[in-house]
Amino acid sequence: MTYKAEYIWIDGTEPSARLRSKTKILADGVELPEWGFDGSSTNQAPGDNSDCVLKPVFSCPDPIRGGDHKLVLCEVYLVDGTPHPTNNRAKLLPIAEQYAEQDSWFGIEQEYTFFQEGRPLGFPAVGYPAPQGPYYCGVGADEVFGRDIVERHLDACIEAGLKISGINAEVMPGQWEFQIGPAGPVEVADHLWVARWLLYRIAEEYDVAATLDAKPAKGDWNGAGAHTNFSTRAMREGYDAIITACEALGAPGKVEEHIAGYGDGIEERLTGAHETAPHDVYSYGVSDRGASVRIPWQVEVDKKGYIEDRRPNANIDPYNVTRLLVNTCCTALEKAGQV
Repeated sequence: MTYKAEYIWIDGTEPSARLRSKTKILADGVELPEWGFDGSSTNQAPGDNSDCVLKPVFSCPDPIRGGDHKLVLCEVYLVDGTPHPTNNRAKLLPIAEQYAEQDSWFGIEQEYTFFQEGRPLGFPAVGYPAPQGPYYCGVGADEVFGRDIVERHLDACIEAGLKISGINAEVMPGQWEFQIGPAGPVEVADHLWVARWLLYRIAEEYDVAATLDAKPAKGDWNGAGAHTNFSTRAMREGYDAIITACEALGAPGKVEEHIAGYGDGIEERLTGAHETAPHDVYSYGVSDRGASVRIPWQVEVDKKGYIEDRRPNANIDPYNVTRLLVNTCCTALEKAGQV
């Protein structure tokens, strides 16, 4: 007996990487082998030295094909056995290991926008829909567009065993969000990439594209982000650690470092309008969705919990975001003796 293994990897497209995948037929009981691909077709190698290597790092049931079939997330390596320069997961691993004792948790809110025939799903062929207001968490055919895809995607993520924790319609027509977490820095990123692949694959069947563009509709419309909720054990136990983490994210050089790793087109989205802070100004505050980092009101009441970094774009590589947050915050907490 055999089964289908869908090998999934992250390519070298700039400024935002794309997902690629292909199918391998394997005998039951066989361990997932390494596999090769043509890196010259994925912006990861020149044509005269094109071989790249796929190394399986995470697998789960394939909810689309069903049965014993699998989805297989892979890291990309060079043929000499070193991680490919585009392999951001490999860059995260040593940081996650270094600060593992602080027990970092993440919850990532992945916003995305459905497009069909060159415009957001729900936008008329000419002109614009009614202004923002009724669409967020809305109900009804005049307010919500694409729910059938969203429900199928949610079911598929659950069936695959991904740590999906919710969905909701977002502020713009055709815009939605799903949440992955809580999970550690590597796991949350692995699950987010696979959930993205499932979203794209399911939307195919409706002739709809899902985009992670940070500003999918110009003008007076919200952009699309990936608000990232973060905590360590010390933050979940005391408020002083919450403030230490917030201050660390605004330290000299850290604002620029994080913004550089928070996705393409961030200047278009982080303008100070539409529930954002300016990309070049750092701030934090309680219950403030116009701040760079929000401390939820319940966290202030309980004097413990987590923070929400509102800056990451929808098109982030989550391996970069979790690496930056762990490195910045855990370093500061360790220095402050708050671990």
